[in-house]
Parts: sequence; structure tokens; C-alpha cells
Amino acid sequence: MTHPYFEKARHPRVLAHRGLITAAGEDSGVWENSAAAFAAAHAAGAEYIETDCQVTADGDVVLFHDSTLQRLVGDPRSVSDVRTRELAAIFADHGGLLTVAEALASFPTARFNIDVKTLDAAEPLGPILVDHAQRVLVTSFSDANRRATIAATLRAGAAVRPATSGGSRTIAALRALSSLRLSPARVLRDVDALQIPERHGVVKVLTPALIRAAHAHGVEVHVWTVNDPDDMRRLIASGVDGVVSDRADLALAALAG
Repeated sequence: MTHPYFEKARHPRVLAHRGLITAAGEDSGVWENSAAAFAAAHAAGAEYIETDCQVTADGDVVLFHDSTLQRLVGDPRSVSDVRTRELAAIFADHGGLLTVAEALASFPTARFNIDVKTLDAAEPLGPILVDHAQRVLVTSFSDANRRATIAATLRAGAAVRPATSGGSRTIAALRALSSLRLSPARVLRDVDALQIPERHGVVKVLTPALIRAAHAHGVEVHVWTVNDPDDMRRLIASGVDGVVSDRADLALAALAG
């Protein structure tokens, strides 16, 4: 059965990778995973916003990719060592910090693809996602992180579980089973999507056999991170269900109709 996350939405899917930073936004210093980046994605017509979460020193689940502040501001501290108020001040001139709860409230029609970067986020996410499970997909490289988040959401009283994308172990298992033409039914149990790179180094992750195996079990395949319109069209033609892109505006235009 199709999860509500995918119902009444465009196919192929376009997932705005950490929002959308337009040329104007880049000139004004907008950062990824900020309120301004999400607003730009929404304005461009993106139905799906891909994002990431970390936990601050106050226990707030915020939308932030890295484990530290090093890449953005040259600060080696972990996000978990920074108070939410301080992080918000750092983001103030760069599009605005959002907690997961604020993002869900601020963009009530958006469907969020949330990468749970740390196991510490799983338990506090449960009550936050409980009323939004139909429009949230939980993912992580760690299958343990995503499963713990789904369990916490169901314990908090969600009527449906969030959608979910398999982690690295799930993807590796499916890649191996599909190449051997063995059934992946057990591996794909309770998985709604696979979100994968086309390649990992010299290894081709995306294969026709993987796509066929996923589709045979009602699982979508999304490829990240794809910014060239020709690559987008080529991947969709190969049977992929969606692309994760830094340029959701280009992707929506390239895949229209």
C-alpha cells in the first residue's frame, strides 16, 4: 500500500536538497537548511523538502546537517555543545534557524524528508512528528536511527508510522540480493523508499536489477544529489521515481509533464 507521503503528489518526485538557494539567496548569504532556503523551495513549487537534524545542548531538534559548526563558521564545536539561542543568533543573518517543530508548523503543506543524523534525536522527534507522520519520511544512513525514530513516533501516539527510507545496510543488502536475483522481501519490509547515489566511488549503486526489485515490492527509488537537468531526465527514463537536488527549480522544469 502506498504511504500517504506519496499520495496526491507529482511523480517523478523532486526533493529540494536542504531547501533551495537561488542566486539572490546566495548573494544575500542564505544558508542551506534555513527558513529562507525552505521558503524558496516552496515558492519554486517543490512539494518535498529534504533536510537533516541534530540536537542542541538544550535538547532541541534543529535542522542542521553537520555534527559541528566547522564548515559553516569555522567553529569546531559540536552542535550538541551549542545552546539553541546561540545557534539561532548564528543563523539570524543567513536565512533563520528552524527546529523540526517550527519547520512543520511554518510549512504546513510541505512534505519533509528528514535525515536523522544522531540517535539522540530519535526520542524527542517522536512527539514532534506524531501529528505529521503522513507527510514525513524518516531516513538515515543508520538503520538504527530511523527505526528508533519511527518507534518513538508510534509510541507517542501517531495514527500511522512515518514513511521511511532504508539505511546503508538495507541498501547494501538489496544491492547484493538483486544482483543474485534473490527475494529482498524481508529487507524491504516497512521500507517505502530507497534514497541512494548513482555511484559510490567505483561501485555502481543504482542498477536496473535494484530498481526492478524495489518496484516489485512497492518501494520507490530516489537518487541524490542530481543537479544537471540531462542527468535528471536520464535517471527518470531509467525508471527512477525521483531526484534529490540542490536545484529543485531546475528539476521541476526539467521533469515537468
